Parts: sequence; structure tokens; C-alpha cells
Amino acid sequence: MLKSEHALLLVIDVQGKLANLAWRSERMQNNIRILIEGTRILGIPMLATEQYPRGLGHTVDAVGMLFGDAPVIEKNSFSCCGEFTFEVKLNEMHKTDIIVCGIEAHVCVYQTVRDLLDLGYNVHLVTDAVSSRTEDNWRLGVEKCMSLGAKLTGTEMVLFEMLRESGTERFKAISKLVK
Repeated sequence: MLKSEHALLLVIDVQGKLANLAWRSERMQNNIRILIEGTRILGIPMLATEQYPRGLGHTVDAVGMLFGDAPVIEKNSFSCCGEFTFEVKLNEMHKTDIIVCGIEAHVCVYQTVRDLLDLGYNVHLVTDAVSSRTEDNWRLGVEKCMSLGAKLTGTEMVLFEMLRESGTERFKAISKLVK
């Protein structure tokens, strides 16, 4: 069972033109915003990455403006785990469950999920908050992550799984986000 005290949100490379070219881009970006706000309500820390921002641009404003003081790590390797700074920050947070969203499902997301699983993390892939430029590549990325052992989930599903009960102020706040 996914518990908020063991969780970390990882937002991978939701950058510039690529983010806007992604399949179902608007839906994906909206779900990432909901995840960021929802995990903040639940007290879950976040890490974000940007793949070669000099070439691809920075995180799109609609998502990046929600990062607050969360670390944003620049990387050149497709897998976040190939970046030393990322591994240091990840280890400092002492979490066992990584909630993954971002782009592209078949490249950076897939390779990061693969490496996180190899490192022994429980990986929760939020399928409605990841994308690729094409639906086929999104599907291949999701299927490959699942075959390696990632747990598939959705934006609402993951938030309510960690929330666990209604009737609280946190429930009311998250319910507003998903409506």
C-alpha cells in the first residue's frame, strides 16, 4: 500500500515545445498540476528534472510555477538516475515510493523507471500524467514500465490512495483539485 510518508513525487522533463507537442498535452499538464498541488497538501516532497534545458527550454510555466522550492535538476542523461545530483537528492530524501510523471514515456520516463526499480524503489507510474509525442510511444513506454514492475496508477487514484479517508480538510482540498 502506498503511504504518503514514504512517497516522493518526481516530475520529469515537462519542458518547452516538447511538452506542448506531447500526445494529450493539455490533459497531461493539468494532471501534473493536480499531482503537484495534491502531494503538497499531503506533505509529500518533490523533485523535478529538465533535460538539456539550453536546447529544449525550461519547464512550461503552468507546471514550473508550482515547483516552489523543490529542487529542479538539470540533466543530460535520459535516465534521471544517470545524473549524480539527482541520486544525491533522492538519497537525502529517504523515500521508498517514487510517484513518476512527465515526458517522454518511452525515453526519459521509461529509463528512469527502469533504473529506480533496479535501485529497489517502488515506482508508481501515473499513466494519465505521462506522455510522449505519439500515442504509440506513450503506450510502449507505459507497457515497458509495467513489464519491469512499475505499479500503474492515475492522478486521482494515487492521491486518494494516500489520503485513505474522507471527512478531513485534506480530503476537501484534494476533492476540489480533481473536480
